[in-house]
Amino acid sequence: MTARRAPAKAAERPLPGGMPRIVQALAAHFQRLPGVGERTSQRFAMHMATGDAAYAKGLAVILDALHDKIVPCPRCNGLAECVEGEAPPHLCGVCRDSKRDDGLLCVVAHQADLMVVEKTGAMRGRYFVLGRLVSPLDGVGIEELPVDGLLRAISRATGGVEVLLALPVTVEGEATAMAIQRELASVPGVRVTAIARGVPHGGELEFADAVTLTRAITGRAEVKQP
Repeated sequence: MTARRAPAKAAERPLPGGMPRIVQALAAHFQRLPGVGERTSQRFAMHMATGDAAYAKGLAVILDALHDKIVPCPRCNGLAECVEGEAPPHLCGVCRDSKRDDGLLCVVAHQADLMVVEKTGAMRGRYFVLGRLVSPLDGVGIEELPVDGLLRAISRATGGVEVLLALPVTVEGEATAMAIQRELASVPGVRVTAIARGVPHGGELEFADAVTLTRAITGRAEVKQP
């Protein structure tokens, strides 16, 4: 019986049309990006190869300096930039903002979540980025999360602190939220809250799942007169 050949990896799989190897390699790198499939990666690579050379070279310069210029913010664990001529610590834009409410700390899973929340303009407090979530199935516990950094962020505030958990509505997000609540239970002056979860704006009740609708009912708020 003839043995089956193992499927070719993305970097080894030949692309159609006799694409040059360097363009094929570039497409394979693009395909490793989140949400980028084979066809999209090919379009990106061909655009870089046939488009404006100055654009491609400029992108190469940025990518070459990216990990030299970007460092973790020592206060929130988000992304900060090393500004030339500026002595450390290198703080992110939010941590530099003196007008922020130090009594409100929003905990998010990733930098992308911070950017989404910040874009709303509704959060005028500080942030803390966990970088990962508790995942029982993968053997990731609370000890793998930067809890010490979170406690330091809480300690910078004077008086009481509200820790707002803005975590994904997933098994990992729920496990992380419960683990953080346990860690903060004995910290004086800390009140733990979570973002409201329920029926989205413009959503029809008939299309809402049972978990979402249950949370919307249990988390109901009083209707105030205008």
